[in-house]
Amino acid sequence: MKTLIKNVKLIHPEEKINLQETDILLNEGLVEKIGKFNSDEISNTQEFDFSGSLVVPGFFDMHVHLREPGREDEETILSGCNSAANGGFTGVACMPNTEPAIDNAEVIHFIKKQSKGHLVDVHSIAAATLGRKGESISPMAELAEAGAVAFSDDGVAVKTSSVLKRAFEYANMYGLPIIEHCEDDSLSKGAMNEGLNSTFLGLPPLPSVSEDIIVVRDILMAEYTGGRIHIAHISTKNAVGLVREAKERGINVTAEVTPHHFTLTDDAVKTYDTNTKMSPPLRRQEDLDAVIEGLMDGTIDCIASDHAPHSIEEKDSEFQFAPNGIIGLETAVGLSLSELYHKKKLSIEELILKLSINPRKILNLPVPKFSVGELANFTILDLNKVWTVDISKFKSKSKNSPFDRRLLTGTSIATVNNKRIFYDDHWYNL
Repeated sequence: MKTLIKNVKLIHPEEKINLQETDILLNEGLVEKIGKFNSDEISNTQEFDFSGSLVVPGFFDMHVHLREPGREDEETILSGCNSAANGGFTGVACMPNTEPAIDNAEVIHFIKKQSKGHLVDVHSIAAATLGRKGESISPMAELAEAGAVAFSDDGVAVKTSSVLKRAFEYANMYGLPIIEHCEDDSLSKGAMNEGLNSTFLGLPPLPSVSEDIIVVRDILMAEYTGGRIHIAHISTKNAVGLVREAKERGINVTAEVTPHHFTLTDDAVKTYDTNTKMSPPLRRQEDLDAVIEGLMDGTIDCIASDHAPHSIEEKDSEFQFAPNGIIGLETAVGLSLSELYHKKKLSIEELILKLSINPRKILNLPVPKFSVGELANFTILDLNKVWTVDISKFKSKSKNSPFDRRLLTGTSIATVNNKRIFYDDHWYNL
């Protein structure tokens, strides 16, 4: 089957492609030709007219919790993939804090089986230690050979420096990064960021230095071992500065930030809405400003949602006892366009790097190409569409978002990958 995607602007910063208005002809999901077509040139073709829209290499979220296996009541691989496609992502990397953890090849093979045939590609990030307990490293060679794209004990930092050193040494053999949730366990018992708001609200504090301490440790260990360290969901001013200095020294460090950490501060917690409870917690305005500066100067390499589904029953509890995390797959693109592109913090090319190209490079995955013969892997954007977040329409099984009813400008309107297109709430084969 042939498919014509009409009247779009094509941008691919890595391939230096910037075409103002063009058409894309696909044949069985592969790019056959890029250019303008007359109606008499082609027949028996399904057409999609995306006049005024932007086609970019498919977005990739490198920090997603799909909950399967173990908590299918919160999310499944199917619902997570549908949520990702609806949010503008053609690929995700799932974190290892499932039940059981992704600490053996069997779980990776299970995830591959469950994700087969979806529009959205799913890659596994394996546990760095057995059961994510931090006591001994996981069978990292077996996991890498099964297809793991990185190692992490996400939800907690690798417990000790000696275990972290050993994990780096094994990860180095496969050229894979260690992804760290940077939080000192002895300082991480609080419910929100330590500061005036935690005092005013009477909530147990979690100091920002908890993050900074582990960032320092991990950077030093990466330097010592020659390993690759990726800082997950960076959130403090000091941590951004530490990563910037490490990059200047030539240490192999990368970092990601979530939309909620460049959109909200701990002022949002004043409502006691448990959908504002996350780890790391929402920080101060100066931390938010530092994160945006880090995005602008390249210190922070990519944007990731940290999509963390929880049931309504779990979140409907006292703030300090509620689980951390929010869903983000279906708001990440809109928040990024609204807060970064439209406020002139990042150009659209820079945003494509943060949402598509850099995360794949960090995980050693191929970047989609706009070339004849390549599999079509696109995100199609309407940069100026004004819309209101409505969590009741989300594809995710969970609804724990602080952004419900928020007005945003810019969104994904379609995703194309694996010979399928998701558009206008429908799936089409290519």
